[in-house]
This record gives sequence, C-alpha cells and structure tokens, in this order.
Amino acid sequence: MTAVVTLGRRVVRGRRRIARVPGMDRCVYALVALVVLVAVFGPVLAPASINDSTILAALQPPSAAHWLGTDQQGRDVLWRVIAGARASVLSSVLIVVGFSVIGTLVATLATLGGRWVDEIVMRVVDAGLAIPPIIFALGVAAALGPSLPSAIIAMIATGWPYTARLLRGIMKETAARPFVESAELLGVSRIRLMTRHVLPNSLDVLVVKWAGDVGNTILVLGALSFVGVAAQPPSAEWGAAVTAAKGDISTAWWPALAPGLAIAITAIAFGLLGDVLRTRFRPDLEGRP
Repeated sequence: MTAVVTLGRRVVRGRRRIARVPGMDRCVYALVALVVLVAVFGPVLAPASINDSTILAALQPPSAAHWLGTDQQGRDVLWRVIAGARASVLSSVLIVVGFSVIGTLVATLATLGGRWVDEIVMRVVDAGLAIPPIIFALGVAAALGPSLPSAIIAMIATGWPYTARLLRGIMKETAARPFVESAELLGVSRIRLMTRHVLPNSLDVLVVKWAGDVGNTILVLGALSFVGVAAQPPSAEWGAAVTAAKGDISTAWWPALAPGLAIAITAIAFGLLGDVLRTRFRPDLEGRP
C-alpha cells in the first residue's frame, strides 16, 4: 500500500512539473477544448447506425474503411469512442458540479455557524470521507440497479466531503484576512460577510480543484462501468466499451485499446489542466493534495 501511495505522489509531482513547462498551458487548453467539443458534438455527427450490429463485419482490424477497426458486434470503434465521449466526459462534469455544490454549501454552513456547528458538520464530513466510493457505488447499484444514473448518484454522494473539507479550510483562512475583519468591524452581518466577502474570495480554489476532479472522476466512472455497476450495453460509454471488449482482447486488441486510451488521455488532459490552473492562479495550493 505504501508503494502505491508513493508511486501516486511521484506521478502527481511529475505531472505538475510538466504543467510548468513553458507553452504547456496552451497545449493543455487546446486538448481539453478538443475533448469537450467531441463530447458535445460527437453524438450529433455520429451515424444513426452506431448501435446497429453487423455480425459479418465483427472484429475487423483497423483499415481505411474503419480507422480503429470494428468491435465484436461489427460496429465502428472510432465512432463508438466519439459518441461515448458525451456519456464519459459530461457525466463526469455533472458529478463534479454536483458534489462541488453540496460541498460548498456544507463548507459555508461550517464556516458561518459557531464552534459547535462547525464541529458537528466536520464530524459528518469525516464520516463521509470514511466511505469508500466504489463500495458505496456497489451498494447504490444493488438498491437502484446498475446504471449510469446510479453511478452518478453514488459518486456525488461520496465526493462532496472532499470538497467540503478543503473549502472549509480555505474559507477559514479567508475569514481571517484583514479586509474581512475590517468589514466585520464596520457592522456587516455574518451572512452578508460570508456571501459578499468570504465565499467569493474562496471559490477560486474550486475552479482549480474542479479541473483535476473531472480527470479523476472519468477514471473512477470507467472503473465502475468496467465492473458492471455504471453504464450498461449498448452504451458507448468508454468504460462499458472496454468491458464489452475484454473477452476478445487476446485476439482483437483494438476494441478495448481505443476507449482505454480515450479514458487515459482525457484524464491526463484534465489533470494537467488542474495543475496549470493551480500553478497560475493558486500557487499557495502547491503543497495541498
């Protein structure tokens, strides 16, 4: 376990060094923009027959007719990857937005309330941090049935404590700044102080965290689909596509490689985006996870 944690820290440090390379920010912005455009417009451009099976064309290798080959149902892998971008990327963005909103409300309540409110809220947050996301997702899938909405609900429910814990610390630091203390001395109410001074000057950390969270969420969502508790066939979601192709990987590698690379590239792109934003806008967060 220690080796895994050490490896993870080295990967993060290496990624942050890459983010500091001159000109890397433009490359990262372009890559993320490309991923978002594919996620938004890909399904619109994809042919209507994207889910139609053509058994006679099954598992054809990459060629001029099918650039990334065909899958076990004879469907074009390239178009399936393009169409699956919406389910993978936009679902991850929805998850991050969902738990960011909840985490922000909880952090605001902890900061706005008194000592006892803060203590109670933080103990609830600690309880939430103790729940393994994948185990909780398996429980939600058992209760609601395995589906992409079930996975989204589970990941929002297990993601908000991390945002709440981080943002609460940032908001406490912001509340101790001289301009906030001056406003308080002038008689500004605590609610107005929070909504007009503390919260707006703390949300920039969420922008930095959000970008990295999207990349991590894509990985976890793909893993949940791989174990069968998220997107289900015939969905083109990338994790579900890898799951459908794993049985033929020894003889036909392309149906699994293409969506797997899409997951890896997208996760790296958003991870680098978070590091670029962290370096540019919040260098004080360099020592934070």
